[in-house]
Amino acid sequence: MRTEDDVETCVRVLERVHHSDGYPVNWPEKPAAWLAGTAPLGAWVAERDGRLAGHVGLSRSGAGDLAPGLWSGRNGTDEARTAVVGRLFVAPWARGHGIGALLLGRAVREARRRGLHPVLDVVASDTAAVALYTRLGWELLATVEQRWGPSQPVTVHCYAAPP
Repeated sequence: MRTEDDVETCVRVLERVHHSDGYPVNWPEKPAAWLAGTAPLGAWVAERDGRLAGHVGLSRSGAGDLAPGLWSGRNGTDEARTAVVGRLFVAPWARGHGIGALLLGRAVREARRRGLHPVLDVVASDTAAVALYTRLGWELLATVEQRWGPSQPVTVHCYAAPP
């Protein structure tokens, strides 16, 4: 579990990820609050060699989340039966060791423990994340265009965890 003591380090790691990969696309005004997300169900960190190496969060569906509606519509169930995986990142120095997959797996286990189906949205340009979800068997629900600002169209892939 992520603790309050982890948040400052998470923000520093996220800043490095943002500079190297452009994630998140728009740097949040309050990064610690952004990490908390809306309607959080949990958050976890991973360490490697005693250093914080990655982060993932799990939350209820919020404004702008597309995958919950797509999955629930396809399965004839309520969006409340989903949990959104988000805020997944791995420090650039820690990549290539399966940390992203481990963090994703932890969030999926928690969602399932709660009787919820894990879903997520990812910016299409984040090819490393797209490759991870594909390799782990996540189902592509749709690819959609969103507007994140007056002149900022963004292509987003919506995924659901395998059964």
